[in-house]
Amino acid sequence: MAQNKILILFAHPLFEKSFVNQELVRHIPISNHITFHDLYEEYPEFDIDVKKEQALLEKHDIIIWHHPMYWYSCPPLLKQWIDMVLEYDWAYGKNGNVLKGKSIFQMITTGGAKENYCATGKDRFTIPELLEPFNQTAKVCKMNYLPPFVVHGTHKMDENETVNHAKNYAELLLFLTKNELNFEELNKHFYINEWFTKLKTNG
Repeated sequence: MAQNKILILFAHPLFEKSFVNQELVRHIPISNHITFHDLYEEYPEFDIDVKKEQALLEKHDIIIWHHPMYWYSCPPLLKQWIDMVLEYDWAYGKNGNVLKGKSIFQMITTGGAKENYCATGKDRFTIPELLEPFNQTAKVCKMNYLPPFVVHGTHKMDENETVNHAKNYAELLLFLTKNELNFEELNKHFYINEWFTKLKTNG
């Protein structure tokens, strides 16, 4: 079976200040099937090379938007990437079928605790509810939008917990390169990391 190729589109404007994201990135496996693409390093002036980004997308099967939650959305460069790269008649529209059938999900870090993200919590909405615009973007591009990988409570997280999340992320990435996904089963879960932990536990 051909292995899946993964493209990680990383967008963190304050990467040097985020120990959690540094660990997550440090643990990304070195593999010919995983491409790590740091948007803020590549485009410090926000001058996105649309054709280059489109060519990258074409070469990969699974896309990951890896970013911190910024005011219930993504950092500005990633939003600009979405606005510019996902062009009409390329990514969507009658003739826009380049991304059709590819899978996409978000790797998100939040300073707030998980219990904050619910109808009775201070953030009022669940993470999947807040990510609906990204979900709809993927649907319009005929992609499979998967539950996010979410790391909550980063502001109070100790080193051991951080490393455990990073190792789980690394294991998931390797798993995704080698296995076909059961979308029906996966989409029963709130977060892809919860699904993966359950999968590992059940053997």
